[in-house]
Amino acid sequence: MSNYPLSYKLSWLPRFLRPSLGGDAYGFAPAAATVIEPLPAQTVRLAFVGDISGVANRGAPDCDPAIAALLGSADLVIGNCESPVVERPSAAMGTRLGTHHAMTERFLAKALAAVGIAREKLVLSLANNHVLDQGAEGFDETVAALEHLGIRTIGTAGRGPVEHFAVGPLSIGFAAFTLWRNAGAASFASRVSMQGDSAKWPRDDRPDLLCAVSHWDWEFRHFPSPDTRALARRLAGHGVGLIAGHHAHVVQPVERIGKALVAYGLGDFLGTAFARQPWPGRIGAILVVDVSADAGTRGAIAAYRLHAFVRLRAGDHERLVPVEALEGRMRSKVEGRLSAIYPSPLVGEGGREAVG
Repeated sequence: MSNYPLSYKLSWLPRFLRPSLGGDAYGFAPAAATVIEPLPAQTVRLAFVGDISGVANRGAPDCDPAIAALLGSADLVIGNCESPVVERPSAAMGTRLGTHHAMTERFLAKALAAVGIAREKLVLSLANNHVLDQGAEGFDETVAALEHLGIRTIGTAGRGPVEHFAVGPLSIGFAAFTLWRNAGAASFASRVSMQGDSAKWPRDDRPDLLCAVSHWDWEFRHFPSPDTRALARRLAGHGVGLIAGHHAHVVQPVERIGKALVAYGLGDFLGTAFARQPWPGRIGAILVVDVSADAGTRGAIAAYRLHAFVRLRAGDHERLVPVEALEGRMRSKVEGRLSAIYPSPLVGEGGREAVG
């Protein structure tokens, strides 16, 4: 049913238990930079978060005020909805075991309130391998539930590859797609966008900034594969200015390709694997990007910064804590892992100041 090769399936559990630092670690960009100096007089702020799921949380998460303030400073928050939103899972046994994902509308609403994300400022991608975990009916229920919550969605096959949103004075285009699926090809492709070929995207009516929200690469590898980096270059070559990646479930580096910015993997925002998970898979990142709205640089990335945090277990839910708020051995382990991935340290400060 799925399109994963057998060798990959066999490597899933070992890599889950011990995420890999292997691979090409060269050519990546700092975790934060000011791209336009002096900074534009007017900017729009985008915040990209990782995968969102209810698998590791029976209750709403606890969130450090600094993370909530950071997300509250954004004009638009973009994430990946890794779990179908249903009241009663149809795949009951798989859902209990964690192989099939699901969360209720009530849980999602409480979780968003807990982390400071206003629903009207949220866009969720449905282009991921788990979106049909509760069947075609679960997919339809998910679309309806998110609409009922007032949350905009991207990544469905019926709306075309690129969707435009007005964010302040700017037009931002989003193209969400997945390279992976857990369901049969016909059922999946008729509902979920798998259009990673940017050469086929519409060329007219270009937005001020075109963003790709990609579900790609291999899980539990900190460095992207050569194929993933090649796809990023193709996307940048076809006018994509910003790429936010998902699916690896661990943080991955940042790359500048010409004027384009690529964040290969943001990890999980809310735990999407098992409730108990080794610490490297508990590190996530929020990518905050300030986009110029000035006439001369309209739509250009003015500054960006990755803000790292850790999801700590707290009974039946998780606590989202900035790295700098950690203590002792956990902090030293997390900072050591981040220093192996990013050429410069990550910072978790909030506020509306320039992120660079």
